Amino acid sequence: MNEQIAGQENFNLPHDVVQLPSQGKFYKNKKKSVKVGFLTASDENLLVSTNKISSDQLIQRLIRSKLYEPDLSPSEMLEGDIEAILIFLRNTSFGTEYTFNLVDPETGKNFEKTINLDLLSFRVPEIEPDDNGFYLTKLPKSGALIKLRPLTFGDSDEIERMSDSYPANMVVPKVTWKLMRQIVEINGSTSKEEIAKFVDTMPIMDSKYINNFIKNNEPRIELNREVIAPSGKKVNVRITFGAEFFRPFF
Repeated sequence: MNEQIAGQENFNLPHDVVQLPSQGKFYKNKKKSVKVGFLTASDENLLVSTNKISSDQLIQRLIRSKLYEPDLSPSEMLEGDIEAILIFLRNTSFGTEYTFNLVDPETGKNFEKTINLDLLSFRVPEIEPDDNGFYLTKLPKSGALIKLRPLTFGDSDEIERMSDSYPANMVVPKVTWKLMRQIVEINGSTSKEEIAKFVDTMPIMDSKYINNFIKNNEPRIELNREVIAPSGKKVNVRITFGAEFFRPFF
């Protein structure tokens, strides 16, 4: 069953509305929120299948079965919006407390720290996209004027699949693949051939600039936290969305 048909069939099932960090600015339908179903007893079969399904497969299957939007597929959504849906699914099924198992950098001893996922905030971008969801910026080294877009859930999934199938004795060109998807226009040209040629010879300074530009401006939830260890030392932690985000309860 494809994503669109699944969304249409599940439309009338119990659900709630999730606000999107992107506010719909990157989608044709401009939806600021989406309908998302609740995890059910049937979904527990998927959550406890630790030896039969990877973390990435778990996240993909949960999103594709719980997004009740016939005109918006998970593959075209930004990763930050997907994260908002995952947090909703966890909060409404297991509660809002998230516990980290950490190591005190002063003593080397283990300790636990719990945060409230309900208190996570949306990151405020430095620059707003245009009506098409593109960012216009000038590269510092080459001076090229480019338009950028954030990666979608589908982009990241495709890059990982390409990486998994790449020859083991060769360097995986993940940076190149990402740039080819992020850059949609260069000096007024949208030619994929010209963009590919430019990416192949792009100075590292420009590549790093694009990475930081996207990081500072793509809409996401602020997932980094600073906690205090028993010794009084500060520890930086980040919420991740692998299988462990749901499976500790089982």
